[in-house]
Amino acid sequence: MAGSVHIGISGWSYYDWKGVFYPEDLKSTDWLSYYANYFGLTEINSSFYHLPREKTALGWKEKVPSKFLFCPKMSKYLTHITKLKEPDEPLARFFEVFDLLKKQLGPVLIQMPPSLKYDETLVRHFFETLKRDYSEYSFALEARNSSWIEPAAFALMKKYKVAWVISQSGVGFPYSEQVTAKNIYIRFHGPGKLYASSYPNEMLQEYADKIAAWKGAGHSIWVFFNNCYNGVAIDNANTLKKMLRIK
Repeated sequence: MAGSVHIGISGWSYYDWKGVFYPEDLKSTDWLSYYANYFGLTEINSSFYHLPREKTALGWKEKVPSKFLFCPKMSKYLTHITKLKEPDEPLARFFEVFDLLKKQLGPVLIQMPPSLKYDETLVRHFFETLKRDYSEYSFALEARNSSWIEPAAFALMKKYKVAWVISQSGVGFPYSEQVTAKNIYIRFHGPGKLYASSYPNEMLQEYADKIAAWKGAGHSIWVFFNNCYNGVAIDNANTLKKMLRIK
């Protein structure tokens, strides 16, 4: 069965995109609608810092086509403050909002803090909670501590069908091209200066070849460029789309 490839940007609300991507006279309330003319999905980074109001989430839905997809980032209250302990209540609050976008959700991104080392008992309990209460959703986990680069962690992710995030950066984020689920989730943070450096075409072509192979093996690949400053993410994403012949 053939897979699929989805390529987008880690968010759309960047003031330095005015005159680079957004027309100078375009109101910020219209940015998402404009963005959706060029990309079919986006990450929602703001949900990491504070959960949006239901009215805001419904407003996003109204501004995009019905096939447009959102990949929200899990609240940092769960990942960075409680560090996955007692996940029931923060998960319930998160999905009380994002249930409203349920039909338009891609994988939910769970970004771990650098201080959180892999703890099998803790992670297993968290994954069990996701499986028990949120089995209709899919999840991707981005680790920021190198202790997660071990067979036991990848085996647990495979068991619970949680995608390991292939996190490319020039600052040494933990990196491994592990495939732990049907979904493969890739984040490009910038090969040099974090969030602000552009990828050379040669490097993008290397990833295009890997993505094509994964797609041929039946995987769904989710690609986000997080090198958003100065709009370089837009150029990189469009280049990768051309390499993969995605409109």
